[in-house]
Amino acid sequence: MPKSDIHPTWFENTKVLCDGKPLCLIGSTKSELQIDMWLANHPFYTNSQVLIDSEGRVEKFMKKYRLDITEQ
Repeated sequence: MPKSDIHPTWFENTKVLCDGKPLCLIGSTKSELQIDMWLANHPFYTNSQVLIDSEGRVEKFMKKYRLDITEQ
């Protein structure tokens, strides 16, 4: 028999919000969830990913393996 009063409250319809916009409903121990990243605003999925090259590491790699950076 499970003990009573040791489990957190379960919310069946927890709102998941990203930038104040509701995304979906899930089950959770919190009544509302705020998230920073989502499929619609993640740089990988929105093709806004920026390659940060510090100290020429990309060029060094490309030169080492004899790769042309314009090939894609």
